[in-house]
Amino acid sequence: MARTGSRSRAAAAGRRGRPAPHDGRRPLALPWRLLIMLLAFVAMVAFAVALARLTLQPSPASESLIHSNLHPGRSLRAYLEQGSLRDAVKQLGGNVVLGVPFGVLLPVLAPGTRGILRVPAMTALVMLLVELVQGSLVTGRAFDIDDVILNTTGALLGYILLGRRLGRAAHPRVERKEPVDAVDEDDELPPPPAARHRWRAKDGKEAGTKALNA
Repeated sequence: MARTGSRSRAAAAGRRGRPAPHDGRRPLALPWRLLIMLLAFVAMVAFAVALARLTLQPSPASESLIHSNLHPGRSLRAYLEQGSLRDAVKQLGGNVVLGVPFGVLLPVLAPGTRGILRVPAMTALVMLLVELVQGSLVTGRAFDIDDVILNTTGALLGYILLGRRLGRAAHPRVERKEPVDAVDEDDELPPPPAARHRWRAKDGKEAGTKALNA
């Protein structure tokens, strides 16, 4: 009985020491997770090429029309105050959409960037570098802090809507419980409640028999 109990306790301790999914759901199989990461990598490469063409391509015809903006909100007000609502939506919405792929793809490719604050921070850093290159090296382009703000907003929306789920699917979080020390087979274990009850009844009978014999 003692050996059987010790083995069962050791097995239970081993089960308790294994990692379990953080949210209690079974994670995706490894081939599916690799496929998600591969598709995300391809999408990120395609997005990087499109981003370079949109932001780093020279535009000599616009050189006399552009102005750098270091004051948050100035360009946003200019977009909203201009006569054409369509152009305003195009400018604002385009910059927001441009940041969405960051929020969707970063959690899959770089799990360390997951988080409601990390994804926008990484997006803001990347787009800030892009704007600096625009303003200093590309003809017909200018630095605009409002573009960084809109791109970061788009990344946050993309992360909330889809990126968080994709990141968890590709890189499921597990929680490791403290392993319980296995009980050695030679250690003496206390008897189960039923056995203790039988022993007490047996001892009571023996005591009664001794009393009658006395």
